[in-house]
Amino acid sequence: MLEIRNINGGYNKKQVLYDVSFYAQKGKITSILGPNGSGKSTLLKSLCSIIPVTSGEVLLDNKNLLSLPQNEIAQKIAYLSQTKQIPDISVKRLVLHGRFPYLNYPRRYKEKDYIIVNKVMEKMNILDLADVPISKLSGGQQQKAYLAMALAQDTDVILLDEPTTYLDISFQLQVIKEIKNLANDGKYILMVLHDISLALENSDNIVLIKDGTIVKQGTPKNIYESNILEKVFNVKVARVEIDNKYHYFCKTKNT
Repeated sequence: MLEIRNINGGYNKKQVLYDVSFYAQKGKITSILGPNGSGKSTLLKSLCSIIPVTSGEVLLDNKNLLSLPQNEIAQKIAYLSQTKQIPDISVKRLVLHGRFPYLNYPRRYKEKDYIIVNKVMEKMNILDLADVPISKLSGGQQQKAYLAMALAQDTDVILLDEPTTYLDISFQLQVIKEIKNLANDGKYILMVLHDISLALENSDNIVLIKDGTIVKQGTPKNIYESNILEKVFNVKVARVEIDNKYHYFCKTKNT
């Protein structure tokens, strides 16, 4: 069990998070939903100590990860930001960056690092792109390369901030499929999404946040049936059942 307990924090002396508490399960996808400015990205950065918290704990198997040195936190939690600079390096070189938390200065890769990197690139179906510059890849391929980098970090927990942003629907579905595979491999997956429908259809648990506080946590079915989404987002959410699976869509309240 991954338990986030009473996290308070923010940035530039501005408090953004207020006693944030929720949990995530191993092998499950937990999606964090909330309006713009609700603290979603700040929360992810706080969970891996990119932004220091003023109080609170991130407990993995009852051990507070925030009490560890930064490199040891990075051996437990991998984080992929929403905005990424596209470096002028090959796919393999990017994925090797995932091994940084295990390297002393000066960074020299060992055989084990290359073995892990080759395995994760094969797993993400990008091994044939190993020598291709990141800048030459499609958006979906780039996101797979970054997911491979996170996987090479060999952590129990993976935090993803808007992993499908700027991707067309085909690439969105490909990336979501890979994220589900990571969960099935036993990873804790926490991801921030702005697309309510995508979150409801592809998550095991939903955490709703507004104004830096947790409004509700539950399964997509429970969240939908509670009608809390209408209050948080000021939209109507409806669903239809197709092939024994619910599909969700949003519409404005005056339509």
